[in-house]
Amino acid sequence: MTVTVQELRTFLGGSAKAAGMVHDLKDMGKFAFIRLRMADGVIQCVYNYGEERVRPRHEQAVVITGELVEEPRSPHGFELRAEEITVLSEPASEAPDLIKSRVKTGLEADLKYRAASLRNDRRRAAFRIQAALAGAFRAYLAGNGFTEIFSPKIVAGSAEGGANIFKLEYFGQKAFLAQSPQFYKQTLVPAFLRVFEIAPVFRAEKHDTPRHLNEYISVDFEMGFIESFRDVCEMERGMLSYAFDYLRENCADSLSALKCELPEVGEIPYVTFREAKERVAERFGRRIKDPHDLEPEEERLISQMFKEDTGSDFVFVTHYPDKKRPFYAKNCAEDPKLTESFDLLYKGMEITTGGQRIHDYDEQTAKMERKGLVPADFESFLQMHKYGAPPHGGLGMGLERLCMKLFDDDNIRWDSMFPRDTGRLAP
Repeated sequence: MTVTVQELRTFLGGSAKAAGMVHDLKDMGKFAFIRLRMADGVIQCVYNYGEERVRPRHEQAVVITGELVEEPRSPHGFELRAEEITVLSEPASEAPDLIKSRVKTGLEADLKYRAASLRNDRRRAAFRIQAALAGAFRAYLAGNGFTEIFSPKIVAGSAEGGANIFKLEYFGQKAFLAQSPQFYKQTLVPAFLRVFEIAPVFRAEKHDTPRHLNEYISVDFEMGFIESFRDVCEMERGMLSYAFDYLRENCADSLSALKCELPEVGEIPYVTFREAKERVAERFGRRIKDPHDLEPEEERLISQMFKEDTGSDFVFVTHYPDKKRPFYAKNCAEDPKLTESFDLLYKGMEITTGGQRIHDYDEQTAKMERKGLVPADFESFLQMHKYGAPPHGGLGMGLERLCMKLFDDDNIRWDSMFPRDTGRLAP
């Protein structure tokens, strides 16, 4: 039996057998239109009931046998004229209406019945696009000489030097869930020169906001022999451009289901942190409250300003103050109070943080000490510096944040299959 639309298409003009879930059903009395949910899409089936024939129900698992004929008005340009339906399993209860695309529901109801809501056309389209983005990022990076890595998620210490880490007991030792693959990415640069990972990371932040998750998918890469952090920015620009072109070519149905318009990446403008702050304050009559970091409202206004001035949905904000950047961030030679780092803002929200790292052993240990850290606590990480490393840099991008802004969702939990926040451990 076939379980994908593409497999089924090869039987066009003849007899075919398709397996799937009864996604929707329109009973016309003597016959029914059945929308059958398959692995890569939904097809239309027409079924005449006749005497003593199976009457299908929503969310049955079925095998439908019949003639596959051309039908331009149907999805994919064909329909299956069913002659026989074999029911493989029956739902124990009627599925919630939120499976139906035309039914609008709130986030809490959607998450409460997640096993059902993920069958909705819009949710399936969103997560197909999310998966396609991850696949496109992977293809682009592999095509540019990056080696995919798989770093541990149970670690001995924090990569960010902060307190927002999940602690756990590990056979009598203290351990933590990884905030980032940062140390492992840097350690592997001298070995492979370019590495990447797409995997979950964990942040024990107590934020309960529409833009924060305590577990999210991070798209990370690190690259050696850079001349400046702008090499990292331009690699990201190329990766995004490639990924959006891939979506246009391969995800037209899912994009249409979400009414999602993909941005043109083009040349992404740059602005320093200090200049961005000052321009927003002047343009919007807004007082600068935090001199060391961007507030969410400032991110929104910076994006608005550059959209109006340049037409770009993206903007790189560079040279963040050392006070708000981790100990491995390289300081600017011209002004040591600043770092060779950046954030990428997209439609009013930071989706990426990155920059050039310190590769010299003495420079790294000195900065650790300035920040009140003990280099001996980072012995395994410092081996990379001790045994020699090239100038390098990298970034981490939040996949769910990118999707949230891409789909114009009002809460990042829509874009996590099974979100984890300060109060959610299920489903």
